[in-house]
This record gives sequence, structure tokens and C-alpha cells, in this order.
Amino acid sequence: MLTKINDTLFRGHGPIKILYPGLAVSKTDTGIGSIGRIDHPEIHGNTIIKMHPHVNDEILSYFRSGRAEHKDSEGFEKTIGKNTLMLMKAGKMFYHEEQIIGEGEPLEGLQIFIRPGKKDLKPEVIFRELEEVHSENEWRLLGSPTDETSFQFSSQTWLYDTKLLQDATIELPKLEREGLTCLLYVFNGILKVNEDIVLKKKEGLIIKDELIDIKADIDSELVLFITDENGEIFKGGMYSGNQQYFS
Repeated sequence: MLTKINDTLFRGHGPIKILYPGLAVSKTDTGIGSIGRIDHPEIHGNTIIKMHPHVNDEILSYFRSGRAEHKDSEGFEKTIGKNTLMLMKAGKMFYHEEQIIGEGEPLEGLQIFIRPGKKDLKPEVIFRELEEVHSENEWRLLGSPTDETSFQFSSQTWLYDTKLLQDATIELPKLEREGLTCLLYVFNGILKVNEDIVLKKKEGLIIKDELIDIKADIDSELVLFITDENGEIFKGGMYSGNQQYFS
């Protein structure tokens, strides 16, 4: 099964657009398995996102341009950007603040809200320095549920990225097992999937039990989420949780 996510599904009128991917396929869950919410910020100039809480969210800050000064309740202070990614595992309670540095290029990227495997886990903050900003024409594994990656999710979740150069093709990476659900997201660029599905920036494709071929019409940056919809997750997180609970 293939289900396209159009950019019209995004919410918000400010510099941060919010995607609840589950709304493309469900009326009862705003997420898909452990993939709770995807924010796509494009922020120009100096901005402070003041200290605020998270509860039972695992948030990966995946910025592709610009920089932000991060501070949190665990005592970490660090500049994050395209070479420095961050995973905040909020657990029972966690506070953080981001000061967007407005010099030079704007801040653009993703804040990815993953549902935890269990409620009220211990808070943890992890940083990852990338040797290269992009992985060209090959999938790069950024996060997983195992110690194969420094970014370790508490749920059955995998996260990959790649920069697919113009006219290059790629298939999905080998999945850990059958029955997993994939969400392909176009951060930048234009793709054709199976020669007839066109995806552009801020669009995605939900993939279940399908083999696909991906070709880039222009240089394109892709993020791939993989989740086990039958895996154990907590759906009551402050931002990652099923918003049907709170509406």
C-alpha cells in the first residue's frame, strides 16, 4: 500500500509547520505507530524559543541549515546545526530552550517527535557529530532501537537520511523484519516513485508491504522513518502523543 502525504496536511501559519502524519490514513490516531509528529521550521533572524517542558516525547533535532544555542534542564548547553544533531529523550519531565542564531543562513530542518516505548522513562540528551553533512546516494542510519546507533529510540523506530543527486535512483534500505511501515519524507527537492508518483518538498509517502524505486528529478534531500505499528509505544506524550486524546 502506498499513500501520499500532500503538503496541504501541514498545520500552522508561522515559521514552524506541523505535520501529524497519521491524519493521512486515520481518523483515530494523529501519528503512525511511533512517528508522532514532524515539525518543519524555517526561521529567519534571531529568535528565542523560551524554556518549555516536554513529557514523554523523544525529539530529534535535525537541522540542515542555520544554528541554534541549546539549553536544557539536564544542564547541557551546546550549539546545534547541520553537523551536530541532538536527541532529547524527555521521559517523565524535561525542559529546554533554543536561541536561533540569525547570522548568515536561516535555520531550516526538522524536529521529529517519536513516541517512547514506555511512559515516564529517565530523561536523556544525546548529541551526534556528523562527519559529512550529507550522505550522497546512500542511506545513512541516524537512529534505531539498538546500540547500533548512538541515537537509540526506546520504541521500535529507525531513521535514515540521504541526499539523492539529480537522476540518481535508490531503493528502500533492507528492513529489519516484515510488516514494518515506512514514511518517506522529502525535505528538499523533487522525486518520482515508481515512475508515476511525484513528491516535492514537504510531501511524503507512507509505504506498507511495497517495493519502490525512487529517482531524483533534481538534487533532493530525503528522510526515511520506519516504525513497527505493532510495537509497544506510549501514545500520551505531550507533543508526540495521539492528539485525539487532547482535542
